[in-house]
Amino acid sequence: MRTRSLSDLLASLLAASLLTAATVALQAADLSKPGRRILAADDSTRRLAIIAPDGSFEWEIPVTAIHDAHVLPNGHVLLQQGWTKVQEVDRDKKVVWEYDAAKANPGKPVEVHAFQRLEGGLTMIAESGPARILEVDREGKVRREVKLQVDHPNAHSDTRRVRKIANGNYLVAHEADGRIREYDATGKIVWQYDIPLFGKERKGGHGPEAWGNQAYSAIRLANGNTLIGGGNGHSVLEVDRAGKIVWQITQNDLPGITLAWITCVDRLPNGNTLIGNCHAGPENPQFIEVTRDKKVVWSWKDFTRFGNSTPVVAVLPPRQ
Repeated sequence: MRTRSLSDLLASLLAASLLTAATVALQAADLSKPGRRILAADDSTRRLAIIAPDGSFEWEIPVTAIHDAHVLPNGHVLLQQGWTKVQEVDRDKKVVWEYDAAKANPGKPVEVHAFQRLEGGLTMIAESGPARILEVDREGKVRREVKLQVDHPNAHSDTRRVRKIANGNYLVAHEADGRIREYDATGKIVWQYDIPLFGKERKGGHGPEAWGNQAYSAIRLANGNTLIGGGNGHSVLEVDRAGKIVWQITQNDLPGITLAWITCVDRLPNGNTLIGNCHAGPENPQFIEVTRDKKVVWSWKDFTRFGNSTPVVAVLPPRQ
């Protein structure tokens, strides 16, 4: 048996020390220093914040129930306070615009889980319960109404993320139905994808133990495919127009990371994919970037100022 020389031993110890130091540094960075500017909102800690690359807060505001938020070009933040109020808030935290779905639907069950500021200043709002998409102007006047089709009506889960896409249609994640539907401006369904259960039985809960097809989000990619945040299916799916899965990430595909309720997804110009990982517990990051070959190149985890219910995460442009 070969006896290791002192130099070999010292080299091994140095390599192990450097690896440990790198791991500790990465873990520390993941805790609170994202290295890029991000938006995050968590309803368990009741906080929405714009986070600088060094981990400091550029801006924060208390929130309650929240499933969507946007930083607008003018620096204001479009957010929600509870399930019915959509507000535009300036940097002094003054409400400069508001839509209240409860007042618009008196005596009826209604919740809002998605909204979007459109070109021309209109705001798109998806109302679960009434099952409709509205485009509302600055004076609160409804300029367009699009009725949605739901198979399992529920004011809490008719919809999750909804986005108006480049062709003028609306891409809707129907959580309770387990479907992604694309509607045109008349309310006609022009494309639909049913989220598979992949042969598994449904299982309740919100964390890694759950299982279902309650999709949270969908975006239309430049190549015409649709990228889906699979909710309690713990997955990200990219499907083509024919409904074929051309790329996916499942619960345990990322070494050392367990996926739970997948919320926001986005595709970066470099081809990488951003994933919001909600209800996964403090052992796992809340926000992840992966390459096409499923290598984790960046993640963010902060269970000190945020918690296990952080459905809203987004990368923001550098501060000007």
